[in-house]
Amino acid sequence: MKYSDSQPNMPAKIGTFEKNLTWWVLACIAVGIALGKGLPSLFQAIASIKVAEVNLPVAVLIWLMIIPMLLKVDFSAMKEVLAHSKGIGVTLFINWFVKPFSMALLAWIFIRHLFADMLPVEQLDSYVAGLILLAAAPCTAMVFVWSNLCGGDAKFTLSQVAINDAIMLVAFAPIVALLLGLSSIVVPWNTLFISVVLFIVVPVVVSQWLRRMLLASSPQALDNTLKRLHPISLSALLATLVLLFGFQGQQILDQPLIIGLLAVPIIIQTYFNAMLAYRLNKKFKVAHCVAGPSALIGASNFFELAVATAIALFGFNSGAALATVVGVLIEVPVMLSVVAIVNKSRNWYEA
Repeated sequence: MKYSDSQPNMPAKIGTFEKNLTWWVLACIAVGIALGKGLPSLFQAIASIKVAEVNLPVAVLIWLMIIPMLLKVDFSAMKEVLAHSKGIGVTLFINWFVKPFSMALLAWIFIRHLFADMLPVEQLDSYVAGLILLAAAPCTAMVFVWSNLCGGDAKFTLSQVAINDAIMLVAFAPIVALLLGLSSIVVPWNTLFISVVLFIVVPVVVSQWLRRMLLASSPQALDNTLKRLHPISLSALLATLVLLFGFQGQQILDQPLIIGLLAVPIIIQTYFNAMLAYRLNKKFKVAHCVAGPSALIGASNFFELAVATAIALFGFNSGAALATVVGVLIEVPVMLSVVAIVNKSRNWYEA
């Protein structure tokens, strides 16, 4: 099954690394904390390399993560929108009108009220900001894996991701600014604007230029390049996590419960958005091969972008950065459970 005539094959199953992502994150926690305590001056030196509050080493790592993912996206696939208009409409509604706002509500309920006494008071605003950043952008890469695991329509998945990425270029910053403002969090507009340019606009432009060059070279050039870039992208993700936990180590050691508390609203929000999208697709009589990926795209987050923006806006030591990384920690087990629900409920859905 292909995304399009010129698109690389969709993976047949979740890769070994992705399947064990939770364990890799736990390993990064241990390594990062150990290095942070053993080499504090190194981490402080890395944190100081920044322009307009954007950390340059992290920017490079994020580009190495995001550009290979965006290479898979064919923006010309947006022409498929009419063939799956109902499913795309449901997913867009969930991604842009429900998910960011539901997360802001859950953050207000859990972080500012139910868990407030168990969290460091000086970081409450930052935790809320991190959760909002996590929910403000839909996933770009892993959804291809989730879609394949539930037998999703490849053209729908590709066209939906392309549309979401196009919307993200103009909607991410305003939604983040609106929700941070509603949460009474000061928005550094210059840094937010630079983050959008660096972590959305630049990767999209570079990836699409590179994609066209590769496809013009030979039919297999894109496939081969993606295979070569895959380990680099994964290494960049792990390096970013090690850096983050190197700075967050003392806070985690002092209050290990923080990660569990931050995971609660993320998990609730994931299941809520997935099931809402799934139910709406059933109501509109959308085929199961579209409803499945619609639910998964509606639930998953572009955590790479969230991590980068959180670091740029609030810094390595912030609760915002930690909250976005918790999203990475629980991504695989939670999304695999959503895939299982979609697959096991197929008879009910099609009845």
